[in-house]
Amino acid sequence: MRTLFNAIRQKDIRKKLLWTVLILFVYRIGTHITVPGVNPAALKSVSSSGLLNILNIFSGGGLLNFSLFAMGVSPYVTAQIVVQLLQLDIVPRFVEWSKQGEVGRRKLNQATRWLTIVFAFLQSVGITAGFNSLAAYGLVQHTNNVTSFLLIGSVMTMGTFFAMWLGEMITEKGLGNGVSMIIFAGIISQTPGGFYDLFKENILDAGSGQEVTGWIFMAVLIAAIVLVIGITTWFYEASRKLQIQYTRSASSYGSEAYLPLKLNVSGVIPVIFASSLISTPQTILFAFQNKYGNAEWFKVCKELFSMQTTTGAIFYTVLIILFTYFYAFVQVNPEKLSENLQKQGAYIVSVRPGEETQKFITSLLLHLSFVGSLYLGFVALVPLIASDVWGLNEKIGLGGTSLLIAIGVTLDLLRQVDGLMQKRNYVGFIHSAKKE
Repeated sequence: MRTLFNAIRQKDIRKKLLWTVLILFVYRIGTHITVPGVNPAALKSVSSSGLLNILNIFSGGGLLNFSLFAMGVSPYVTAQIVVQLLQLDIVPRFVEWSKQGEVGRRKLNQATRWLTIVFAFLQSVGITAGFNSLAAYGLVQHTNNVTSFLLIGSVMTMGTFFAMWLGEMITEKGLGNGVSMIIFAGIISQTPGGFYDLFKENILDAGSGQEVTGWIFMAVLIAAIVLVIGITTWFYEASRKLQIQYTRSASSYGSEAYLPLKLNVSGVIPVIFASSLISTPQTILFAFQNKYGNAEWFKVCKELFSMQTTTGAIFYTVLIILFTYFYAFVQVNPEKLSENLQKQGAYIVSVRPGEETQKFITSLLLHLSFVGSLYLGFVALVPLIASDVWGLNEKIGLGGTSLLIAIGVTLDLLRQVDGLMQKRNYVGFIHSAKKE
């Protein structure tokens, strides 16, 4: 709170904050503008669908209204995953672009945008057809008209592209990572309503004599949330400090220097990636619900890509673990880190520069990612198991994912604000020294 209070007093940081709030406000307006040709009230009959809850997180509540932003930034996240995977010596051109610095980054971003359009259209048509077949009464007003589905898919695709652009504007001119901030805002906007639904279900609508049980449940739930927030924050901030020694100009760096590597190097990105990769096949399967619903392969795929089943929950956790390892090496490239240390005339204490440093960093990342992936998987999986075993509200089943994203984005945002404050103080110190 002190960091935010001091930041608001600074004009440039305040401008970034207001810009971020303005863009999020525009996004929230878009989540209430319904796509033409649909009846969003029909979604009430499938409100218990795990897919609806997952996509509702990414769209910030936009799917319940079947709005312009019903798909949110989920297709964009999926496109980012595909582009990053294709850089692993799969597509030579992408590998070449990844080594071209700023120019290559722009080309990869352009490829990501084109893939976003493709994924958004496929997901939009798939989810519209799927929910229309599951709803008790028609979601689409002209079901037999193919043009209606194409029109709805096109409008929702444009909404996703606009949401992606809003996220890029936040990243460029505002505070935090744009895509993460949009997902974060959606989670926060649904929190009060979710707590009220639980309060109403367990206390207000409870039968005679069950109020005490309801209050106990709410107290235990709040205590569990506070405990998870504390543990998650501690894990998120935990780091391994590597002592660095400089071979030249050592006096300018001080007698002690450290290279901190976080226990969870990947942050909340693996959770976002895994959630997106679970939701994308589900939306495609939804389009074939009526035709292949009784087929064996369809039942297997549906069980695998559903967080409401034990198999799906385990698969989701495995995806989180895999993405934790993958993104750790994206965030910290051992080869580049070793080269940068050599260029600075530095080395890790007790480790030889060059190839030995690269091997040491690789081994350390593997060990840190093992603990970090288990922690992420545990926090995301436990609420799903609790929801399945004790029959809790579906929103609680996804609470672990939402909580991880919310905490991670908040800490990253505060860290960025703190960095801007330190940079401003450092610049101010230099200007004062020049005047003297």
